[in-house]
Amino acid sequence: MLIFPAIDLRGGRCVRLVQGRAEAETVYGADPVAVARRWASKGARWLHLVDLDGAFAGASQQLEIVKEIAAAVDIPVQLGGGLRTLANIESALGAGVARVVLGTIAVTEPGLVREACGTFGSSRILVGLDARGGMVAVKGWQDVTSRRALDVAAEIRESGVERLVFTDTARDGMLTGPNFAAIREMAEQSGLLLIASGGVSCLDDVARLRALEPLGVEGAILGKALYEGRVQLEDALIAAAGV
Repeated sequence: MLIFPAIDLRGGRCVRLVQGRAEAETVYGADPVAVARRWASKGARWLHLVDLDGAFAGASQQLEIVKEIAAAVDIPVQLGGGLRTLANIESALGAGVARVVLGTIAVTEPGLVREACGTFGSSRILVGLDARGGMVAVKGWQDVTSRRALDVAAEIRESGVERLVFTDTARDGMLTGPNFAAIREMAEQSGLLLIASGGVSCLDDVARLRALEPLGVEGAILGKALYEGRVQLEDALIAAAGV
């Protein structure tokens, strides 16, 4: 199973939010490029970048920093946050990211997701499916819809997407453990590869997610647990590998 250190960008800094709330911000680094280099030097095989300003604004805001990060490390990076048009997706891929994570448009414009897969290739298009209480949240998690996450996942699969970044927004930044039941259900019913996000707080959480790998859970995103030293990346990589 892959471990994705998260680098959440806001105002040019590396931050973390609690449950996606803009007012609940902790700054973990003024130099996101240095943070990216640190995770790469510790053995990360991927990085997960989020343009928080883009998520709230509805269009990319941090592409210059993203470009610097992509050029500074020898590992692939994926980017989410505010990617809601084909032009914006093309700009992000042009900034050097290996693949993009689409969120809001997967719910509001499923046809655009299908077009993006056809234009750029399914391997470069992920969907970030964010849920609260089983219902989909959009627009930087500010709005909770009346759509069931499992129903949206079925539509996403029909669009040609191969994998999801699946987040339980109630767990994100809380260090209370992932919603294992929801992750298992999504993996079993969606038929998509899953990258689990939200709530990882210890190595046991990583091991429990790895146990779901046969169901299609291929990765886990770690944020606050890494930045607060509750989990060391080297140990998480070992746990994810089942060593």
